[in-house]
Amino acid sequence: MQLRFTKMHGLGNDFVVIDLLSQNAQLSADHIRHIANRHLGIGCDQVLLVEPPTTTDTDFHYRIYNCDGTEVEQCGNGARCFGKFVTDKKLTGKRQLKVSTNTGLINIDVVDNNTFRVDMGVPNFDPASLPFTPDLALANDTQTNTYTINHTQGSSDISIASMGNPHAVLVVDNIDTADVAGLGKVLECHSQFPNNVNVGFMQIISRNRVKLRVFERGVGETQACGSGACAAVATGINNGLLDAGVDVELIGGQLNIQWSGGNTPLIMTGSATKVFDGKMTL
Repeated sequence: MQLRFTKMHGLGNDFVVIDLLSQNAQLSADHIRHIANRHLGIGCDQVLLVEPPTTTDTDFHYRIYNCDGTEVEQCGNGARCFGKFVTDKKLTGKRQLKVSTNTGLINIDVVDNNTFRVDMGVPNFDPASLPFTPDLALANDTQTNTYTINHTQGSSDISIASMGNPHAVLVVDNIDTADVAGLGKVLECHSQFPNNVNVGFMQIISRNRVKLRVFERGVGETQACGSGACAAVATGINNGLLDAGVDVELIGGQLNIQWSGGNTPLIMTGSATKVFDGKMTL
């Protein structure tokens, strides 16, 4: 079977995007792992599938697979690349897209050919939404969703948020010296996160600027994580550390996150880049 694909990235977080509107394929976990393999396949952090809408009020359905073959709920950088893909391929003429995912709806606005604004929905700080099973005896402040979690390397203070996918955020003094690989792996698979978790390491520069590194579940550290940036800013605002508009510096570049708090949607704006088109044989 031969499939057309497009290699894309959002601030270095890279994807293989496959149009399943005009092509018919059933991709197994083995297929995903082979496509994502950087030595034997094309190489990517995630594989994104563009599918027909599942309801009459949406434009497309969007599925995301990590490089280990597991399907996940949300990907912010992927959402921007999704918007660029369907626009570039003329699969739609709309400038405002409504896209369904396995956990809900996202709205994508086309700002220009390379910039996309994504309504990521309302951050959810309820532990059950991740899910996270907190040890209430170690809860620092359940109102601001901060918890102490014990692990094999000691203990860490974390904040939690779901952006349709689960995130734990640590505030660190310096992201350059943070043990992202070691501690990220320990927390990703911690027993208090039954479905595992994405782990963000956030350094606060000012109330309007942070630096961030993210260890993504099923992938490892990536150049950028859009939903991770959203979760980090949301927890920072919720905990009174950040203002409503924040620029997030990631390894691969910068995102702007806007959130007014409460039940208002969080808005992420950033770039999306096409690398090349190709064909692969499964």
